[in-house]
Amino acid sequence: MCFLSSWGITCKCACHAKEFASSTATHCNTLQHTATHCSTLQHTATHCDTLQHTATHCTTLHHAITRCNTLHETAIHCNTLHHTVTHCNALHYATPHCNTLQHTAAHYNTLQYTAVHCNTLHHTAPHCTTLQHTATHCNTLHHAATHCSTLQHTATHCNTLHDTAPR
Repeated sequence: MCFLSSWGITCKCACHAKEFASSTATHCNTLQHTATHCSTLQHTATHCDTLQHTATHCTTLHHAITRCNTLHETAIHCNTLHHTVTHCNALHYATPHCNTLQHTAAHYNTLQYTAVHCNTLHHTAPHCTTLQHTATHCNTLHHAATHCSTLQHTATHCNTLHDTAPR
């Protein structure tokens, strides 16, 4: 008669006891190997779940980093555009000022040209006045010389009349 115990199958029959004990030991070894394999598989499954969780987390982080890089590039582009707009506004503000300076420079050049011309006239005017005075004096002298010649001619004529007059 055989019965099941915590040690496997035990038989009371002496002739079959050896055969059952050997079969039980083999079965027990198989069960132990299976249990070990099962534990290994369970450990592997747990490790696999951890790796899968880590991979999912890594994928999420990768996605977040990619998005962050995109946002960073967008921020750099935005800063560049902001700088460009600021520069453009500065140029827009400076343009009327530049036009005013250009107008002032043109006016200055005109005034400078006029000042040079005026200085020339100022220098020439006294010379012209001197020439005019000299010309007037020359005319006076010419008139006086003519008058003097007339008087000399008259005096000569008078002397002639005086010499020829009866005494």
